[in-house]
Amino acid sequence: MKNFLKVALVAVCFLTIGNFAKAQSKIGYINFDALIGAMPEAKTVKTTLDTYSKQFTDELAAMQTELQTKGTEFQKTQASMTDAARSAKQAELQDIQKRMQDYNTSAQQKFDEKSQELIKPLSDKARTAVEAVAKEKGYSYVMNSTQTQFVVAPPGDDLMEAAKAKLGIK
Repeated sequence: MKNFLKVALVAVCFLTIGNFAKAQSKIGYINFDALIGAMPEAKTVKTTLDTYSKQFTDELAAMQTELQTKGTEFQKTQASMTDAARSAKQAELQDIQKRMQDYNTSAQQKFDEKSQELIKPLSDKARTAVEAVAKEKGYSYVMNSTQTQFVVAPPGDDLMEAAKAKLGIK
């Protein structure tokens, strides 16, 4: 009877260990940014963002030219100016610099908002494809390899090609 109990206990342990080994999660990875960049719609988004950015760049360039012109003029004429005129001109130059800084900050915020607005549909589409591929291939977790540096990463767990195929990208 004691031997039977020992054998049964050992059998239960082996079954538990076997089930634990089967229950381990499968982990895959993908370069999510590269996947989005490979999508045909990404070229349109990039072109739109470049055009949008150019508006801000052109305005900042105009402000910079104005600042340089007025600064050069001030340097040439400051010796012959009264103290009041000199102070007024310095205040004007400082005001232009402040406007440039404020405009640059505002432009960056607007650009970031526009970028998020345009990239969100691509990101959602890519995420849906990656989720579908992960489910098909039995992966419990998929890591973004742009945010994580792997020490060891088997090529078989890279879901890039499967996700591209799911999206119809060659």
